This record gives sequence, C-alpha cells and structure tokens, in this order.
Amino acid sequence: MAAAAEPRARAWLGGSSPRPGSPASSPELGGRGRARPGPGTGPGSGSGSGPERAGARTPGPAASGHSFRKVTLTKPTFCHLCSDFIWGLAGFLCDVCNFMSHEKCLKHVKTPCAGVAPSLVRVPVAHCFGPRGLYKRKFCSVCRKALEAPALRCEVCELHVHPDCVPFACSDCRQCHLDGHRDHDAHHHHWREGNLSSGARCEVCRKTCGSSDVLAGVRCEWCGLQAHSVCSAALAPECTFGRLHTMVLPPACVRLLSRNFSKMHCFRISEGSAPETGEGDDGVDGSTLAGLSREVLAPESSKQTLKIFDGNDALQRNHFRVITVPRLARSEEVLVREPPQGPRQGLFLGVLLWHPERPRLLSTSGRHPSGAGASGLLRRGGPSRLRAAGTPPTCARCGHRGTGQDPGQWECRGGGQQRPWVPRGRTGGLDHPRCAPHPGSLEDLPCLAQSTARTVVLEVLPLLGRQAEGPESFQLVEVLMGSRQVQRTVLEDEEPLLARLRDIRQTSLRQMTQTRFYVAERRVVAPHVSLYVAGLPPGLSAQEYGSLLDEAVATKAGLVSVSHVYSSQGAVVLDVACFAEAERLYMLVRDTAVHGRPLTALVLPDVLHTKLPPDSCPLLVFVNPRSGGLKGRDLLCSFRKLLNPHQVFELTNGGPLPGFHVFSQVPCFRVLVCGGDGTVGWVLAALEEMRHRLACPEPSVAILPLGTGNDLGRVLRWGAGYSGEDPLSVLVSVDEADAVLMDRWTILLDAHEAGGAENSVADVEPPKIVQMSNYCGIGIDAELSLDFHQAREEEPGKFTSRFHNKGVYVRVGLQKISHSRGLHKEIRLQVEQQEVELPSIEGLIFINIPSWGSGADLWGSDSDSRFEKPRMDDGLLEVVGVTGVMHMGQVQGGLRSGIRIAQGSYFRVTLLKATPVQVDGEPWVQAPGHMIISAAGPKAHMLRKTKQKPRKAGTPKDARADGVPVSEGDPK
Repeated sequence: MAAAAEPRARAWLGGSSPRPGSPASSPELGGRGRARPGPGTGPGSGSGSGPERAGARTPGPAASGHSFRKVTLTKPTFCHLCSDFIWGLAGFLCDVCNFMSHEKCLKHVKTPCAGVAPSLVRVPVAHCFGPRGLYKRKFCSVCRKALEAPALRCEVCELHVHPDCVPFACSDCRQCHLDGHRDHDAHHHHWREGNLSSGARCEVCRKTCGSSDVLAGVRCEWCGLQAHSVCSAALAPECTFGRLHTMVLPPACVRLLSRNFSKMHCFRISEGSAPETGEGDDGVDGSTLAGLSREVLAPESSKQTLKIFDGNDALQRNHFRVITVPRLARSEEVLVREPPQGPRQGLFLGVLLWHPERPRLLSTSGRHPSGAGASGLLRRGGPSRLRAAGTPPTCARCGHRGTGQDPGQWECRGGGQQRPWVPRGRTGGLDHPRCAPHPGSLEDLPCLAQSTARTVVLEVLPLLGRQAEGPESFQLVEVLMGSRQVQRTVLEDEEPLLARLRDIRQTSLRQMTQTRFYVAERRVVAPHVSLYVAGLPPGLSAQEYGSLLDEAVATKAGLVSVSHVYSSQGAVVLDVACFAEAERLYMLVRDTAVHGRPLTALVLPDVLHTKLPPDSCPLLVFVNPRSGGLKGRDLLCSFRKLLNPHQVFELTNGGPLPGFHVFSQVPCFRVLVCGGDGTVGWVLAALEEMRHRLACPEPSVAILPLGTGNDLGRVLRWGAGYSGEDPLSVLVSVDEADAVLMDRWTILLDAHEAGGAENSVADVEPPKIVQMSNYCGIGIDAELSLDFHQAREEEPGKFTSRFHNKGVYVRVGLQKISHSRGLHKEIRLQVEQQEVELPSIEGLIFINIPSWGSGADLWGSDSDSRFEKPRMDDGLLEVVGVTGVMHMGQVQGGLRSGIRIAQGSYFRVTLLKATPVQVDGEPWVQAPGHMIISAAGPKAHMLRKTKQKPRKAGTPKDARADGVPVSEGDPK
C-alpha cells in the first residue's frame, strides 16, 4: 500500500457564483472525499488481469480526470468524443468510466470522468429517480453502456442510469429554485452529455453531434441547445431558455427552502418503486460472514471470490459485492483489485475490507496515476514531501507533471512556461503560475488532530482575501452529495474534523467520497415552508381548521399558522416557521385521516412575481395520468424536463387548487390541461372559484386531449386525442395559439322526493352545483357513460387504449339496444320559464359546443328558422333528443342528427324518478328533484390551435373562424 499521506480536507471558496450542476471551470480535479478510482476500479475493467505495467497508460487531459490505456479492439467501436468509427485495432479506453477515444481525440477530451465528475459540481442538486422502465437506445451516464434492461431515469433531467450505477451518479440535476444556499442571478447552460437523437446538429459547427451508438454530444436541459462537447466551450455561458423562454418559470423567480425535504417531495413526484441499489441483494447471514470472506471456487481453481463491504453500515446490513481474484493474491493487491466486467457494473470508488488473517479494518480509495494513496483523504498532486528527491512536481490544480531539473523552475506541461511554481502555503503542494487560486475554486486544506471548523475557516479567509472580516462571519458546512438527496449540516466552531472524517469513513467509504465542505458566510435564513393540506371537511373557518389540525396532528403554536383557507374545497395552506416541524407535519398529515377521509400534504414553492421578466407568461400545466390511454405519466416527465418542474402539477395529487395557489400572484400566465373533457371541466371549475384571488383573473386555457371523446379538444383544433406527438411541438403550438371565448354553465341539482313520501326526508341529498362546458345528458346517453365508468373503475388496467375504450362503449350500447324507459314520461322541461312538450325520446341532451360523442354533430347543419346558428360563445344552449341507442349510432355515423327541441339560456328540468345524468363525461344517478341550468357568468378564455397551412407573406392572421370570436387582451 502507498505511504500514508497527510489527511486533507477540501473546502469550496466563496466568490463568483458558478452555474449549478455543471463542471467547474477550474482544472482542479480532487475533492474532499473525492477518492479517485484507481486502475481497475471502473465498470469496464477486465477481470483476471494484473496491474498494468509501467508506460501502458496514457494520461488524459487533466481537466477530464480520465485514466486512458491503449486497448485492442475486437468489435466495431465508436469514439465517444467525435462519435466516428474507430478504424484499426487500437483505441484508448478509460479504466474508470469506459470512455473510448481515438488517439487523435485524446487531447480534446473535456468530458469529466465519472470518477471525478462529482468533485467538479459547484452546487450539488439531487436527482429524482422514478420507477424502472425500458429506455431503448439510451446509455447510462455513469458507465456509458447501453441500457438493455430496465433502468432508471431522472424525472427532472435527462439522466439515465443502470440501477447498479445509481449510487455513483453525480448530483448534478437542474437547479429549479432558490433554496437559500448558493443562489444565482445569472442563469447558465446546464449541459447533459449524450442520449441525443441521431440527427441532432451542433449549434456551433452545424455537423451531426448525436449518436445512437455511443454516449456523445451535449444538450442544455433548459434551452435545448445541442453541440459537440468540444464546441460547447465556444457558446456563451448564459442560457436564454430558448424557444420556450416566455413559457418557462425562471429558477431565479422560485423560492423553496427545502432543507429537510427530498426533491421528490419538492416537485410533488410520486415515490418510485425501485429502491436505491448498488449494494448486493444476495447477502449471507451475518453470523457466518465477518466482513470479507475468501471462498475458493474449486480445489483446482486458481481463483477465489471476495465479498466486499462498504464500511460498517454495509457490514451490519450484510450488503456486499462479489469479485473474483487470484487465490494467491496479496491483501495489498486486493485493495486495488479490478472488479469483474459485466453489464450494468457500477464504479468501485472504494471499499472497506475485513481480512480474516488480520482482523482489523483496512481502508483504501484506490490510487490514481497522478495521485498518491492516502489513509485519510486523497488529493491530486500530493504534498511535495511525498515525492522522491529530484522528481518533478505535479501541479496541484491542473494535474500536469513538471519537467526539468531546477526545483524552482520546473516546467508545467499544461502551460509550457518556465516560471516559478507557487507554494500552496501550509498545504505543502505547488501550483503552476497560471493555476493561481481564485474565489470559487476548490482548495486543499490540512486536516490535523487539532483541526476544527473554526481553524479551517481561519485558514480559508486569507485565500479569499477577507481575513480582516474575522471568522465570526463565516461557517463551515458539511455537504453529503447523495444521488437521491443532498444533505447539508452546519458544523459547530469547535467540531473536531479528523474524528468526524474517521467516523464517516468507517461508516461508509462511499459516503466519504460523497462528502465535501463549504466555507460560507453566516446568513440568518428565516425558516419558511408552505404546506398545502387537503381532504378536510368543507365549510369551516380558519380558526376551526386550525383547531381540527391541532387535534389531528398536534401542530405547535407559534410555529404553524393558517395563511390561506379554501373552505369550499376543504383545503388550507399552512405557514411553518421551523424546518423540523414542517417535515414532521408533512409526514404525519399524509398518514392521517379526518372524518374517514385521508389527508393530502404538498410542499409548495413561492413564486417571486416581482422578479419575472417583462415578457414572461409562464405556462401552468395540469396533467391527469388516469385519463384515456394512460399516457399522462410520460407527459408529466416530459413537461417537467422541458419546463420548470414547479409549474407542472399532477391532478391526482391534490387537484388543480395547489397550482392556482402557487400562481396566484403571477400577473400573466396561461394554462395547459392534459386530460379528457371531464378533466378540463374540473380545472375550469377550480379556476372559476379561484378567479377573485388571482392576479391574472382570466388566464387562457389550452387542451392536450387524453380522454376518449375529447369533444372540446376537437372543437379547439387540438385533435381527437394525443397520439405521441413531440411534447416540445405541443408547447410551441400552445404558445402560438389564438385566444377564443366559450360559455360556461351552472347546473343546480336540488333533489327531493317528487311523490311527497313521508319517510323520504332523511334521504334527501343536499343541493349542489356543478359546472358544464360541453354538454349535459339525461337518460340513455348518461346511462351508457355510467356503465363505461363503472367498468373502468373495476379494471382500470385494461383501459389503456382509446380504441379499447370505444369498443367498451359499443359493447355496453349493444346491451342497451332494446332498452326503453320512456324518458319523456319521467321528466318535465321548461325553457325560459315556458313548458316545452317533449317528443317520445330516451335521452335529452343540452349541448354547448358543436361536437358530441367523439366528434358527432348532434344538432346538425341544416338551417332552421326557429333557431339561431349555434356558437360556443352565444350565451345559448341547444336542446336535442335521441330515441335510443340505434339513433345515437346513426348520429355518430353521420346518417342522422338529433331531434331539435329548444334553444335558450335558462332551463328547468324536473326529474320524477332517479335518472342517470352526465356532465362533460362524468356520470352519476340523480335522485328525483329539479335541475336548473343557467349561464355561469364570465366566459372562459380558451386557446385554439392555429391552422397548420402556411400563410402568405403579409397576410394577417384570421381573427375569426368557425364562428368563434377572438378575445381581446389575452396575454401571449
């Protein structure tokens, strides 16, 4: 084992604010806890081969941290930099991350190795991994191999990884809000490597930068710019959000102090079913295994298997990995042994081993070709005292080894200059002159037995040039950069660091490699968390809701207050002034029921509306994942990646009210509803209720039809249903859509026993109000919808296809084809307070739009002097009757139209018996009583998709079409 180096800690220096989640511009590669994988610690390392002989390795560029070696190619291989085919039999492979390159491309490699990439991230942001899925023609961002089996992807960015590689994924997700730690005003590109389409073009050289064969090219996950990794350096660092810049909610305008909440909670993402993997699940009983055991495969075999545990924590949980090594291998060789090559193999950054013949824990983090082994923390370019006399030094920042004989004039290959090297103060290392420390860089600091948080701060301040301010204004923050959650801990001034580091290392060496320290200014951040709680009884006051929650979850007085009350919805928003109390309430509320109803809890961000750009009109997106086709899950993920996740809401998790609450102070915004007609009506009803609380009281609403009928989507040109179009093109169409007006109607349901039965008073339903946008059906039409709805509730997994859904409609219709109940005898109709005699019908339908039953024209196109031409904004409803299932089928086939009965703005229907009723596709059985239909007040502002045909130059947009007027003053 290499000589033990002096334990050292890494600390980030304050100063200029680099972009979050991106490699630092500084060429420094090391990091406190950034233990470099040694030769053979990568997923592509071959099994059974011994250590490489001297000179076999070709060091890559220092800024990338790769450990390249020349290999013989036995199958067609492509370069990961230029994505071209590698001709010949030789290529250069990184032992750690499987990066393959031409020899001519080595000097241009800038993509950081997966083993050092975490140390280059300035602001760590955890990922949000969803459930496992099959992702064809995608590559793992850690081991760079194809995803041939079920893998994981981040719900917020384009990171794809094997399950075994999740623990080694870099915490470089998009920073979507201000969290009070490292906030930035300027927004920079957030580059993600690979998984581009094969036809992607570089923004700089206009050549193809995507590949379906390897992980190549980069793409900004905010603006969508695509480029070669080399060409991306020529682009301006500032990101403008691209084509969707007016629709994206800028991260600098969203604040969420999420100290104790995971990103899954912050973005309201359902927890994935896949556990965090990376540790073997094939553990053996701990009583028979004392750490690492050697098992000989066979008496004549020269191999043995080793079970490797990542520290005491893994040893207690009996989680391990298995490697195969020669039976006669010495312990020192085992410590840097290469793991077996195989699919989905993760990086082995370090292990803790228990040797039976030497019962003590031995630790290692491997050796890097340009770094020294360490019993404490590794760094690139060890202290000069570890070098042999006369050996040229390694620059502690750029990693290049010097040449020449004069220790004071060694030349750095990275700079090619004969200038004195710069001593690094108490660290003992040397810097090349061009690599002088600067604010925001990563620094080596000694970690001695007497080192405390205060002594580290004292040592850092001179490097910042702020020693005059004193240590009282600064603090040392420990950051654990887990792939799923980033945890920050402020250390006390007298906290002994060496003992803390040793405890972390003994617990888990992987955890040690994921830990770093920040020196940050002391700032008093007032805790503030907004918790949305729904599922409460409606109709109560703020004081009553407060008392109810105090009784249910024991809220702490002085820390929790009710800031907003939505009484009709049974929901409140709590302001919590303590992070620990907010976390406790969040977890407790989700497991609590009040009056038999489970509660819903959501963490909501604050939108800083005063910081929004003048031309900003962010898009509020609602997605119903249960709508027809069940395609909402994929759309949720796509819209979270194209926009800010804080502006995308899942309707099955709290409904539309949380979204409107978050956007309540935004002066101008639009809405996109992804779902069926019932979902659109649900959102429009919530908007009508929230209108008086919104700074933008009349936002325009677009539709992405996911239902079965999608009649409103057809009328507004959004199509008969979503069929897999590019979500980006959908957003562009929303941005270019025209604003139109649509009538909204209120239906008052006042149930009572028309026969006057004496014992029926207790069973009478209280009056309720529903909103209508498309149509309201009474009788056979609603009965078919009710049968379909019940069948879908019983077996929802079968209703994943729009074609299957329509087939079920046909089946239930055939079952009712001979049904006859004489609806005209069971109801009474008044139009404008005038009694209307009904013909012999089985169904009565009130229509507001010229589409019914998946696109059928129920009213018909024939002119009639008794009625006006129907329009969706004329303030009138059309009343049509159908004689049965056969008649409905003929209407849908275009052979007939319905029976025109009346047209008006006020209707009163008396139900003499319990009758099926449906409003916008949502059916139920209505008790005998009255139904009063009237206009709902302000018209709804909708967005109609523009026609796709090209327009001649100079021709203005058609302001009116299909008899639908364009509203004025709509934000675009």
